[in-house]
Amino acid sequence: MQSNADTQPSEKPTALPIRIQSLTKKYGKFYALDSVDLDIKSGEFLTLLGPSGSGKTTLLMAIAGFNRPDAGSIRFGDDEMILTPPHKRNVGMVFQSYALFPHMTVAENVAFPLKLRGVSAEESAERVDEALTTVQLASLGARGIEELSGGQRQRVALARAFVFRPRILLMDEPLSALDKKLREQMQIELKHLHEQLGVTTVYVTHDQREALTMSDRIAVINHGKLAQVDTPHAIYNRPANAFVADFIGESTMLPLTRNGSGQLSFAGNLISHDPVSAGDYSLVIRPERLSVIRETVSDPQQTLVFSGTIREFVFQGDTAFALASISDRHDVSFRFATDSASSENSLRPGDPVSLGLNRSDVIIIPRGEVQ
Repeated sequence: MQSNADTQPSEKPTALPIRIQSLTKKYGKFYALDSVDLDIKSGEFLTLLGPSGSGKTTLLMAIAGFNRPDAGSIRFGDDEMILTPPHKRNVGMVFQSYALFPHMTVAENVAFPLKLRGVSAEESAERVDEALTTVQLASLGARGIEELSGGQRQRVALARAFVFRPRILLMDEPLSALDKKLREQMQIELKHLHEQLGVTTVYVTHDQREALTMSDRIAVINHGKLAQVDTPHAIYNRPANAFVADFIGESTMLPLTRNGSGQLSFAGNLISHDPVSAGDYSLVIRPERLSVIRETVSDPQQTLVFSGTIREFVFQGDTAFALASISDRHDVSFRFATDSASSENSLRPGDPVSLGLNRSDVIIIPRGEVQ
């Protein structure tokens, strides 16, 4: 996405913060949203991330005004929105299906929100040109929707969503219909577009990598409740519970034993030197943080060592994935970059292996069920 002054909107809208308090939505006895509290900062790109049925789309639609919560508050800036109909909330919306009009040209699709708002034909033409330039479709205004690729249609939907200069932009899995390569390209372009527009953006996805790539913050939601709200770095490296640790990225969770001094260990490895409070804990291991050890560890105080046997080895192009059994009941996975000269490429099922984990990469969480 171009970022020079010629492609930026001539007039940035003033972004609005969103404050959600005690928001509840029920369907019979089922809680789609269960007393959700969430503050979204002005101009922030916040992603609602969770599995199917977690409540993320229900929350987005409540912000848009397409469903009415049973209780709670949604404020845009100082204004309460619960009773405000969707067309008066002045938010831009990009749907999963794009919802473009097939009988209209690209320019007519983009101009449609301006027509509804009574914008003059001259000003509308200027804004449409500006919006299409921003999404790199300036030469395609006269084309029909059926003549466009999936990525181009997605850009038209984006242009239509921000052409009327909303202060809040909502997106419901807008990249899900694209192939992997185009999807990854559009993630970066959407991130750049958000930087250009400066609007408060709420984005829904079930794709963890998409959320980590694009977001200022991520709100992980499950069973209608927020499991954790934080930056991508913190969500990945400091998950709050077993659900977040399992849902965000690949991970192995090993149960820890607590001794009389409150220290935690696994299979003879002392994991925490500092005592912890009473309770059950797990060690979370990210596969890319493990390394194969060929020689004696020079500083055992800084590196945990797990001895085991290779169970599986899978070559995946630029990386390889392996599974090692480190006890009768526990396996760990590890991943590393492949190299034609790398000794790791010679690993075979049945081979003994020693795996090192730097203590700075240790993640300890309260033990709980992954639901």
